[in-house]
Amino acid sequence: MKLLRPLFLASLLAAPLLAFAEPRECLVVGVRDGDSITARCGEPDAYEQLEVRLAGIDAPEMRQPFGRLAKQAMSELVYMKDVELDCIKTESYGRSICKMMVAPDSAPEGPLTLDAGLAMLTTGMAWWYRAYAHEQPPQERGQYEFAEFEAKAKHAGLWRDAAPIAPWDWRKTHRIERTPRRPDASPLP
Repeated sequence: MKLLRPLFLASLLAAPLLAFAEPRECLVVGVRDGDSITARCGEPDAYEQLEVRLAGIDAPEMRQPFGRLAKQAMSELVYMKDVELDCIKTESYGRSICKMMVAPDSAPEGPLTLDAGLAMLTTGMAWWYRAYAHEQPPQERGQYEFAEFEAKAKHAGLWRDAAPIAPWDWRKTHRIERTPRRPDASPLP
């Protein structure tokens, strides 16, 4: 009996992770900003709408310099396109944190081989979110770090700014108020 208890507890802790075990094919139906989208997943007549934040990147906020350009870049990359979402967790605002793959413009009907987060870094439309690098596999961390380094060196996108401010620092000084969603998503009393 004592031997079964740790196995039971481990299975309970792993249960939320099982929901994200398999990548899902979805259609992007909305782009909120440079690192957040709305996707429609599942079968016709049984769709699930998923709010997604891309893993590994942080794009400028909408009121921040380059915020609108980052949203436009993300829209051009994924809006109304099929994507593959590999979600790793759900954050406090109720969004799923996912790696998102899309077909490249060079082969729009081809396989979903372009990492949208990496593309945003390469074009200088986002920062690599180092605070969450531990959640990325080592190879992906290296790719994201190099893409940001290369975009900086080329002065691509937001790196044209003489003193770009990282979104996490910008949010601290501009106090963006967002209330975490309650798990039941019902209105607060």
